[in-house]
Amino acid sequence: MLEQLLQLDQELFLYLNGLGTETWDGFWMFMTRTRNSAPLYALLLYLVFKNFGTKRTLVVLVAIALLITCTDQLSNFFKYGIGRLRPCHDPEISDIMRLVKSYCGGKFGYFSAHAANSFAPATFFALLFKGKVKFIGWIMILWAIIVAYSRIYIGVHFPLDVLTGAAIGAFFGWVFYKLSIFAFQKMGT
Repeated sequence: MLEQLLQLDQELFLYLNGLGTETWDGFWMFMTRTRNSAPLYALLLYLVFKNFGTKRTLVVLVAIALLITCTDQLSNFFKYGIGRLRPCHDPEISDIMRLVKSYCGGKFGYFSAHAANSFAPATFFALLFKGKVKFIGWIMILWAIIVAYSRIYIGVHFPLDVLTGAAIGAFFGWVFYKLSIFAFQKMGT
């Protein structure tokens, strides 16, 4: 059963990765670079300050720092613990796939830290701003989907790597949102 799932994952990867064209490579490379999300995070910081004030903004900053650290380190733990090769290191498919980047990255890829680290804050902020900032939840989830998919497009993660990372990121985004709300309640008004 597991072998069949991994085979389907490999076939889906080859299909999705094969849809790429040089015309779109620049866009997907832009989306996969973490630093290019800085303007979005600056906007979110402004919105947090505007809606919650200074003390609660500090709580959110600490929560986000801990959240990203948690998902990022958990990803590394799984990558080395599971030891699933990235597609670009997999000798079965590395010669027939598209690698858009000039380098492949680390040897192992299960699960995608990019997917986890985009879905975690997306979920956190979607919940935090629910009912306060119109459409921000949809924008954050769309952004996270695009970042996560970029990992398949450029050839460094299988779909299961990305889906697992997204699920784990969303879960921890929810957990840290709940912890932040608890901290807000302890702070009072």
